[in-house]
Amino acid sequence: MDRADFVHLVRLSEHASADDSARYRRSVAAFAALGYLWVLACLALSVGIIAWVALSAGQERFSFGRGWLALFALGLLWATLRALWVRFDEPEGRELSRSDAPALFEALDRIRKKIKGPPVHRVYLDDEFNASIRQVPRFGLFGGAVNSLSIGLPLLMMLDRRRLLSVLAHEYGHLRGNHGKLSAWIYRTRLSWLKLDASLQRDEGVMALVSQSFFRWYFPRFAARTFALARQDEYEADRISGRLLGTTVAAAALTEIAIKANWYADEFWASHWARAEREPQPPGPFKALKELAATPPSDEFARRALRDAMRRVSDLEDTHPVLRDRLEALGQKAVVPPWSVEPALGMLADSAKWIEHFDNQWRRNHASDWKQHHAHRSRIRERVELLAARGERNTPDELVEWADSERRLDPAAPVRVRYERALQISPEHAGALRGLAQMLPVRDRAARLAVLERLHGASAASRWWAAKSAVAALENPDAGAHDEEALKLWRGRLKEAEEAEARAWEEITETPFFSQIARHDLSDYELGELQADLARCLPISRAWLVRKTLREFPWRRAYIVFVDLPGMDDEDRWQLCRHLEHTLSLPGAALVLWAGHSPTLADIERQAFGPIWTRRA
Repeated sequence: MDRADFVHLVRLSEHASADDSARYRRSVAAFAALGYLWVLACLALSVGIIAWVALSAGQERFSFGRGWLALFALGLLWATLRALWVRFDEPEGRELSRSDAPALFEALDRIRKKIKGPPVHRVYLDDEFNASIRQVPRFGLFGGAVNSLSIGLPLLMMLDRRRLLSVLAHEYGHLRGNHGKLSAWIYRTRLSWLKLDASLQRDEGVMALVSQSFFRWYFPRFAARTFALARQDEYEADRISGRLLGTTVAAAALTEIAIKANWYADEFWASHWARAEREPQPPGPFKALKELAATPPSDEFARRALRDAMRRVSDLEDTHPVLRDRLEALGQKAVVPPWSVEPALGMLADSAKWIEHFDNQWRRNHASDWKQHHAHRSRIRERVELLAARGERNTPDELVEWADSERRLDPAAPVRVRYERALQISPEHAGALRGLAQMLPVRDRAARLAVLERLHGASAASRWWAAKSAVAALENPDAGAHDEEALKLWRGRLKEAEEAEARAWEEITETPFFSQIARHDLSDYELGELQADLARCLPISRAWLVRKTLREFPWRRAYIVFVDLPGMDDEDRWQLCRHLEHTLSLPGAALVLWAGHSPTLADIERQAFGPIWTRRA
C-alpha cells in the first residue's frame, strides 16, 4: 500500500468515527478479528492436513504427493505456532517495588480506584523524559495482558507531584473499562502483528513468505483503520486526567512537558556533552540534571519553545495529537505555566540511590563514546588555536570555520567580528552571512532581515534556510511589531524554496539507493561532527556515508547515511532513522536507511565505499 492509499483509508476511518462511533468501533473489532481468524484458519488447515495424511498412511501406500503435503502442513503449523506464541521484551529500566516508592504506588492505587480500571502489574523506572503504559500479551496472541508502567527519572525531577499525577492519570486512562477494553485490545494486537511481522521477515522459509504476503496486505490496512481509534484514545485519556486532577493541571502538565522536553534535548544534553572538552572521563548526567532542573528555562526560551510546539500540526506519523489539539480539547489556552517548584522526586523512597544507579549506568554505556567525543572536541580546540594564531592571514572560509568552531565549543562565544571580517573580504560569502544572521540580537529584526536578504540572493543553496529564518523572525512577537508586507514576501519565498526542497528530496528518495552516488565530500571538521553524533546514538554499531548527485540541483549537497542497527524492531529502526534525518550534523539534506531487507547489509558493504564510523567495544 502506498502512502496515498494509506492516507485515504485513515480519512475514511476518521469520517466513519465521527458519523457513528459505535459502528466504527464494531468495524475495527471485526477487521482486527480477521487477523486472528487467519491464524486460526492456518492452524486448523495444518492440523487437518496432518491428521488426514496420518490416517491415510495406514490405509494406502506412501506417496510423494502426500509427503510434500505433510511437509507443507508441518511448515504451516510451525509458522502458526510462532504467531500464537509471539514473545515481547520486558520494558527497559529497573522494576520498582512498593517499598522503593510507597507514595507513587499509593497514588496509583487511588487513580485505579477512581477510574475503576485493571491493576498495573509492574512499575519501571528508566532514564527517559517520559511516562508510558504498555500492555503486553501474557501468553502470545490469545493471552491476557500484563500492564507495565514506565516512568522516567528526569520526569520526576522536572514536574511537581500534581502534574506528575496528571501524567500518570493519562497513562492509566488507556486501561479504563468499556471503551478502553477495545482500545487496549487493539493496541496489544498492533504490537503483536508488528512483532510477528518483524520475526517473519527474518525467516526466508516458504511458509514465512506466504505469511509475509498476507501481512503486506493486512497490516497497513489494520494500521489505517485503527488510526482514528488510537487518536480518540489519546483524547479520552486526557479527559480522564482532566477529570481527576482538573483541566488546568492537565494543561499545565502538557505545556510544561513540551517546553522542558525542548530544553532537556537541546540545552541540557548539549551542555553535558560539552563537558567532554575538559573532562576525559564521563560524569553522571542525572546528578547535574537534579541541580539544573531547580532553575526553570528563561522566559525567552519558554516562549519560543511553546510557539514552536503550537505551530506543529497533527500528521499520520504519530497517533498522539499535537499540543495545540490537546489543549483545545481540554478547553485551555496555550500559556507558559507557573513552573513546578517541588519536584515529584520525593515520591521515591531513596532518590539518591536511583540517581547514582542511572548515573553509573550512563557512564558505563557511554565510556567509549565520551572518549571519542573528548578527542573530537580537543581537535576542535586545537584547530581554533591554529586559526587564532594565523589571525588576519585567514581566508574568509577559515574565518567562518574559526567562528563556527568556537560556537561549537561555546554557543555564546563572541565571534560576530569574525563573520563581519569574512564579509569585508568576500561580501557574498554564504557561511559568513548565515553565521552573522544567527549572531544578531532577536530584537534587531531589521538588521537580521537585511543579512538574510543578502543570503537569499547570494546562495541558491541557502534560500530555504534564509526564508525559514526570516519568517521565524517576522512571526516572533518578541522581535518587534507585526510587518504583514514583509511576512507575505518571505512566506512566498519560503513556499518556493520548500517546493524546490521537496523536488530535491523526491530525487534523493525515489532514485535507487546506489545510483548517482559518490564518496562523501565532508571536510575533516564536518566528518568529526557527524561521527560525534553517531557515537552518541547508542543503537548504531556502524555507519556509511555517500553523496547523492542530484540532476536538477547538481550544486546541492545531499547525502545517504546507511546505519547498522542490530537488535531493533523495524518500527523502532524506522522511527530512529527519521529522527536522525533531522538531527545529524550534515551540510545538506540526508536520507537515513538501515541495513535490512532493502538495502541489505551485503549491498551496503559492497557499494557504500566503506564505513565512516564503527562503535568500539
